[in-house]
Amino acid sequence: METSNGLNFKDDFKGKRVTVMRIGLLGRGIGDTAYLAEAGADVLVVDAALQEVMQPAVDQLSQYPNISWKFGPYDFADFKDADLVLVGAGAPLDEPVLLECQAAGVRLMQSAALFAELSGVPVIGVTGTRGKSTVTMMIHHVLSYITGENILLGGNIRGVSNLQLLKDVKEDSLCVMELDSWQLQGWGWAGISPTVAVFTSFMEDHLNYYLPRTSDVLGLSEDEKKDRAMAAYFTDKAQIFLHQEESGTFVTTPTVFEWVKKILPGETIGQELVLADTSVLPEDMLLSMPGEHNRLNAALAYEALKAVGLDDEAIFEGLATFPGVEGRLQLVATKDNVRVYNDNNATTPQATTAALEALDLGNKNIVLIAGGADKNIDVTKLAYAITQHCKNVLLIPGSGTDNLLSYLDGGEVGISVLPDLKTAFAEATRLAQNGDIILLSPAFASFSQYKNEYERNDEFLAIVEKWSEGD
Repeated sequence: METSNGLNFKDDFKGKRVTVMRIGLLGRGIGDTAYLAEAGADVLVVDAALQEVMQPAVDQLSQYPNISWKFGPYDFADFKDADLVLVGAGAPLDEPVLLECQAAGVRLMQSAALFAELSGVPVIGVTGTRGKSTVTMMIHHVLSYITGENILLGGNIRGVSNLQLLKDVKEDSLCVMELDSWQLQGWGWAGISPTVAVFTSFMEDHLNYYLPRTSDVLGLSEDEKKDRAMAAYFTDKAQIFLHQEESGTFVTTPTVFEWVKKILPGETIGQELVLADTSVLPEDMLLSMPGEHNRLNAALAYEALKAVGLDDEAIFEGLATFPGVEGRLQLVATKDNVRVYNDNNATTPQATTAALEALDLGNKNIVLIAGGADKNIDVTKLAYAITQHCKNVLLIPGSGTDNLLSYLDGGEVGISVLPDLKTAFAEATRLAQNGDIILLSPAFASFSQYKNEYERNDEFLAIVEKWSEGD
């Protein structure tokens, strides 16, 4: 499509046969597919889900006669003659039809990498088990605040289609992208990496996804299986810097760089390497988001912003005005001197542990709402943190909850399992007293009761709003 600046990308797709796999319902895949259709591609959408589940996507794209649909088990016949297969995030690499495509030389892409490849604009890419959303938004906020320009924002952003961003590309554009491990598979397929790569942290996560991808596991111990899963997970994350040119910049922490040396011992870092720590920030610098881990996030953002030419004064001014990120230690309400924090996107035990450590000043005044679907991640440190920082913990049912309960013996911490989030929050408001904190920080995936974490986030905010208004 032609942009307002005269740049034109439609010829890259006009008349091409494109298979879209796993379109999803959150808007990203729907927007990507609409862009392809508008550009004149012949689009076939295939999804293993039932049509009744995916009907909202069908309805949103019904205006395009050049989009056809097929639901049910994947068939290589729908892929083998495509000029391009656009793969939605989360498709396992051992999915048989993708293995067939790779063997046959069929071009596989994901939309974030495809945007970067087509647009050619500099990309600041951010990944990490924890902190990637906050660092992404910090960088984007500072660039927008200081330059006054419309800085592009994409990748793993709710509802944002990466291909639709092509309409906004100008000759001097810059794009900031949050990139999860699944999207980085696509950068690996394309053999490219962002101009500035930021790798915030690495720890156990998504092991429920990566464990099935480990081969030859017979006879291996559980620890050995987990090591293989962690290596597979890290290798996907590492695509953010593995293909950088020498003119690129790789910003990370000493801890993550130790993982680089462990998992990829033969890798040579030819680009500029910056190991960030909080010492680069003024000691008296105040941030809207509490916790030492958020000071490290700010330090990572600082180094990335320096890499694109901003000076210290501009960076620190921009960071000081950063309002925080929805769903990440976000103060959403205060009533009767009870503060309510939304940390919905803390979907690992480590993230919830960090939230407890950031908010508790030694008073053990936190009423924690947690629970959900297990990710096969160790919960012992979280169980200990709960005993150190919480007065009550209210758990929503799920396999992760069952796992955590086996490590909690109560003691001075009141422990309850409630049927749903609404009931848990009502109980939290009953238990919380003057000066207490109600914290939603799930520690687990949302799939036990929700389609995705966004649905859980929206429900929590609606519940809190109704409470704060006195209903």
